Amino acid sequence: MKIAYVVTRADAVGGASIHVRDLARAMMERGHQATVLLGGYGPVAEQLHAAGVPCISLRWLERRIDPLRDLRALAEMVTVLRTLAPDLVSTHTAKAGWIGRAAARRLGIPALYTPHGWSIGERVSPRLGAIFSLAERAAAKWCAAIICVCEEEKRLALSKGVASAGKLLVVHNGVGDIAGELRARPALAPVRICSVARFASPKDHRTLLTALAALSAQPWELDLVGDGPLEAQTRELASELGLAGRVRFLGYVADPARVLGGAQLFVLSSRSEAFPRSVLEALRAGLPVVASAVGGIGEAVADGASGLLVPAGNPAALAAAVHKLLADAELRERMGAAARASYERRFRLEYMVDSTAAIYVTLLGRTAK
Repeated sequence: MKIAYVVTRADAVGGASIHVRDLARAMMERGHQATVLLGGYGPVAEQLHAAGVPCISLRWLERRIDPLRDLRALAEMVTVLRTLAPDLVSTHTAKAGWIGRAAARRLGIPALYTPHGWSIGERVSPRLGAIFSLAERAAAKWCAAIICVCEEEKRLALSKGVASAGKLLVVHNGVGDIAGELRARPALAPVRICSVARFASPKDHRTLLTALAALSAQPWELDLVGDGPLEAQTRELASELGLAGRVRFLGYVADPARVLGGAQLFVLSSRSEAFPRSVLEALRAGLPVVASAVGGIGEAVADGASGLLVPAGNPAALAAAVHKLLADAELRERMGAAARASYERRFRLEYMVDSTAAIYVTLLGRTAK
């Protein structure tokens, strides 16, 4: 089959763009044709090229809402899709999802949508949430199915009346495996903590650093992987809290597997999430996870078994959970083993690809290759 994938941004690599890259490449390996359409040009396009995935940069597609530019993006996408003539259009993220589905509808091409985090819940103000809910309800009529990356995303969509339960499917994200030498050794000391997250407000690095400042008497070091608009502010905070000598800012790392393999504990202090890839990468490495109980994280991390879940925005609760694992090497080892087992059982990339391919085949009424 011929599949056109559509994602909004080429300038910022994130979970959605990596998901599209890996999914498109896997479909090509299975003998299908795949092309990615994306707004602008940047590191996402470079990663697609490196992976051997064909991509087309769209001039007018961008994240911000601009009615005139968005109309031009729709016209441009209709033109490109008409030329590609795909059997299926798979759209990802909000803006690409809306414009991509509108273009596919105009051309009579079956379409799917994967939001990678709805803009209809606590992530936005009630006013914007109401507007986006109306937009999502309208666009839901233009596609055959909506693939949610976790059960929590499906529940949110149902609560806002975005679509019927029959149209909302769930396929958990998956990540490719790593070599054995990249597995973590959680029992080692002193403990190196790792967090992989963009420096942006929803990731709430302030809560993480505040929690660790309360544990300054404990032997630990912290690796922060990522970049983003709040990096300078986070560096200043680390200095103000007296943590500058214990925190390494590693910047954006295309594949953080080696960094995770050198850690003993993974922490994610986000205020909001859908189903973060970073947590799955930590499970894959065999790391115990301490994370905020938001979005679908509880579907990946079994509280008390493969990690500990805490309320978002609560430095004291986060500090207590981290302290529990800092103080108990045997517990880190046990939770790390459970984390790796959970990855192997549920979150391998091939499981995600198999489930997604089955949806494609059902939608098109074809026999799987």
